Amino acid sequence: MFTDVVGSPYYVAPEVLLKNYGREVDVWSAGVIIYILLSGVPPFWDESEQGIFEQVLKGELDFTTDPWPSISESAKDLVRKMLNRDPKKRLTAHEALCHPWVCVDGVAPDKPLDSAVLSRLKQFSAMNKLKKMALRVIAESLSEEEIAGLKEMFKMLDTDNSGHITLEELKTGLRRVGATLMDSEIDALMEAFFVVEIGTF
Repeated sequence: MFTDVVGSPYYVAPEVLLKNYGREVDVWSAGVIIYILLSGVPPFWDESEQGIFEQVLKGELDFTTDPWPSISESAKDLVRKMLNRDPKKRLTAHEALCHPWVCVDGVAPDKPLDSAVLSRLKQFSAMNKLKKMALRVIAESLSEEEIAGLKEMFKMLDTDNSGHITLEELKTGLRRVGATLMDSEIDALMEAFFVVEIGTF
């Protein structure tokens, strides 16, 4: 049993917030991921971290708005049982793996992802409010020397002095310092952080 409040707001289980939890929290987090993959949005949502925690503790699961009416009852049953707030009634990892939705035929249907779900997934992955907050916390904890070093690194990458780092500038800069990242990995970095601004530091 653990008592520290740890984890990402969208994925944290209710008992973590109550500071008394065990391995059942992993099933909850996996249930959140399945919910997001099926609908494109997290099951418990709010504008603030505290609001998300309140939703995790008391919010209702939405199985009525699109695309849920077109999702199988078996899938909804699995998510519902993985997101049971009572850890003693929640499915175990083994029970989740043995659930009919996972086991039936052993093959996922060859059906394209709904465009609305795909769009929501992209929007969810693009949410960078938390990333900006994390950057601010990191920046505030840095010494003046470390900040100066980061500014110099940024200027080295920002070869056209635009205040933005483009994909090509990032690729060139990484190669210049001997980084061996593949183009796909660099693309993923840019997709995650979009445009890096000198004002961040």
